[in-house]
Amino acid sequence: MALVRSYSNASSGMGVAAECKETFLELQRKKAHRYVIFKIDEKGKEVIVEKMGAVTESFDDLMDSLPETDCRYAIYDFDFVTEENCQKSKIFFIAWSPSVSRIRSKMLYATSKARFRQELDGVHYEIQATDPTELDIEVLRDRAH
Repeated sequence: MALVRSYSNASSGMGVAAECKETFLELQRKKAHRYVIFKIDEKGKEVIVEKMGAVTESFDDLMDSLPETDCRYAIYDFDFVTEENCQKSKIFFIAWSPSVSRIRSKMLYATSKARFRQELDGVHYEIQATDPTELDIEVLRDRAH
């Protein structure tokens, strides 16, 4: 049985499952995933991995995986080609908080975000989105260039 360590978040009482950081490092260093979606497990009082997107998946697959009525955190490995024709990759942290989600959920995700974000060393950009129009592939492209 693997030892699972959780790091507590003083402001919200939420911990971060060790699996979250390990999965992020797999995305960052090994390019093992295109994206990872995280959720807060209220019973376990920690952030956990909900879904990992295969390298072959797209930004649309990430968008389809985000719930319409509940908050989530996500990281997305955005590949692009610069004007100089160089292949680049930037990692985005996404705080997904739909306007129709429960107030309690919005507050929980908002108060846990900074602590969780600290665990993901190597994220290039952060995006806060409340509906799909704020989280479009063009938004990522503009930020990455």
